[in-house]
Amino acid sequence: MSVPHPRLSINQATIKYTTVAEAVRVVQDAGIGAIGLWREQVQEAGLAESARIIADSGLRYSTHCRGGWFTVEEGPARRAAIDDNRRAIEETATLAAAGAEGSRAVLVLVVGGLPEGSRDLVGARERVRDAVAELAPDARAAGVTLALEPLHPMYASDRSVLSTLPQALDIAADFDPSVVGVTVDTFHIWWDPDVLAHIERAGREGRIATYQVCDWKTPLEADNLLSRHYPGDGMIDFGPMTRAVEATGYDGDIEVELLNQSIWDTAPAEAVRRTIAGFESAVAPHLV
Repeated sequence: MSVPHPRLSINQATIKYTTVAEAVRVVQDAGIGAIGLWREQVQEAGLAESARIIADSGLRYSTHCRGGWFTVEEGPARRAAIDDNRRAIEETATLAAAGAEGSRAVLVLVVGGLPEGSRDLVGARERVRDAVAELAPDARAAGVTLALEPLHPMYASDRSVLSTLPQALDIAADFDPSVVGVTVDTFHIWWDPDVLAHIERAGREGRIATYQVCDWKTPLEADNLLSRHYPGDGMIDFGPMTRAVEATGYDGDIEVELLNQSIWDTAPAEAVRRTIAGFESAVAPHLV
């Protein structure tokens, strides 16, 4: 197995069918120094037990996935979503505190798509802004950064009404950069002809909370959510975006987050091995 780059982090989505303990063990065995977990597995293990596992592992904690889903109009469902995000903030703070030096308390936010029966994208985005404003004091108190993640426009209807970095940055601009930042994910933004300028803006404003890399390949899967590929297996040119992120001074971990059924059906250790190889060939050459 190749020696992993010291800034590589494995997002648990890449090895979805693992418990917290299993995911940590696979990442440790591969010699990788950082991990990001998903809330479902953390809740299954329990927050205290998950924090103990992270603390004992010696791994850095790179991000917590995920909060958001608050585009619905005011009512019980929106209140439940806000309360759930407060729990996610607490989880993020606890797990990052348990991680090794260099851990970051970053909660990735996938904000949600259009509410059922709605065509009002502008209104949905405003409700995102309102939700972030409501959660910002909790995040600040916990020392957590809310990382708004713009998703590819094909997800605007059902997953994220934020489709570009500027849309996320415009919301983040109302808040301190330590409280609200953005997730820069190559899968979602590689298509944008102005992506390098947008990354430069995100860096200038101090908003890059995490950098995630995976590849795009067509045809997409029948479920377009599960269309992410190992770096180097598709058509994304990682060089310009990676160098742009590096030029901003971002020096945190770089996550590989792969949602793909064939990868999930691969043995976790093999999926991690292939992730390391792809990262080394497609991303690492462009890092400082």
